[in-house]
Amino acid sequence: MSPEISKHIRHAALVFTVLTLSALLLYTATDSNRLSSGSFSSSSFATIFPSYFNYSSSSNPTQELEEILKNASMVNNTVILTTLNDAWARTGSIVDLFLKSFMLGDGTRKLLDHLVIVSLDERAYNRCRIVHKHCYALVTEGVGFHQEAYFMTPQYLKMMWRRIDFLRTVLELGYSFVFTDADILWFRDPFPRFFPDADFQISCDNYLGRPEDMNNSPNGGFNYVKSNSRSIAFYKFWYSSRETYPGYHDQDVLNKIKSDQMITKIGLKIRFLDTAYFGGLCEPSRDLNVVCTMHVNCCIGMDRKLHDLNLMLQDWRAFMSLPPDLKNQSVISWRVPRNCRYFSPLSIYNVLCPTFSLQKWLLSFREYVTVSILYDIPIPAPPKMDVKEEGED
Repeated sequence: MSPEISKHIRHAALVFTVLTLSALLLYTATDSNRLSSGSFSSSSFATIFPSYFNYSSSSNPTQELEEILKNASMVNNTVILTTLNDAWARTGSIVDLFLKSFMLGDGTRKLLDHLVIVSLDERAYNRCRIVHKHCYALVTEGVGFHQEAYFMTPQYLKMMWRRIDFLRTVLELGYSFVFTDADILWFRDPFPRFFPDADFQISCDNYLGRPEDMNNSPNGGFNYVKSNSRSIAFYKFWYSSRETYPGYHDQDVLNKIKSDQMITKIGLKIRFLDTAYFGGLCEPSRDLNVVCTMHVNCCIGMDRKLHDLNLMLQDWRAFMSLPPDLKNQSVISWRVPRNCRYFSPLSIYNVLCPTFSLQKWLLSFREYVTVSILYDIPIPAPPKMDVKEEGED
């Protein structure tokens, strides 16, 4: 082959390569535009994030979940679970403060290895893959995660009950779990504070002093559940009770069934967690020397939650910087609730309804102002309440 012909061949090959690369780049840019505009197909999303759709169309839909749980589990088959949607997944939002608390807590950093973030929509899953290593996409049949599901709408209720059913699946796979809302900050390892012989342990909005007292007001945002036949039967009963109490979300139904005879028949051992260790804005944990978690409950509005979460992290940093002798003197306490303080049910109760049953007040308050763990939306005016004098039923 003459040098001239060889030169032309090399030139043609170079042109072909440049054109091929240009076409590839153009295709990639076009595909990216479709992604950013939201006008992409399920197959396109599955190509980029295969775990988002593969398990839902698989002949074994729990296969990916089982693999993720196995990778995240402790030696005793226990995992930490939280749920996340787009509103709480955005940069600088709830999830960033949630994860930061593990980094700043006393002995909590290692627990991140066992945390699985269950994403409820595409954007949350996308963000999870950036900030964490154990991510699972929970698909709810008939609910499009690209659209907002507002608090107490049929779509919202379907997702909440899907979560209870999902947790039952986790138990059936043989995994115990700590479920935590993402607006809970972790400051210490909670496991030493759990009861060793209980099946189902749950935090409280209002703790009355005894862990077995069924009059405690549970908060479904934090619970520790052991995988056994009793807990599985309980979650099935809890899930089926949505039909007995239509229009209620999972936490309100739990309040209605916690003393049901079926619980006794199942043999489930329930314990309520002391707010001294597992506090919240409803009832803060006062002693920073023993606090494990703090929940921004009894708070309405994303901005208020973010403000008080940041304030809590600042208080914790200040406490951890103290020498041991000053820590023991409890010279630092929480400055929260601050922006959330006007929405504490206890403060409103003390001012407006001093003669109304505290237990009934808390239940009524929660029914009308319980903030979606997913979405930040306006809350309507409270319903009228019949305030009875002391001594009346």
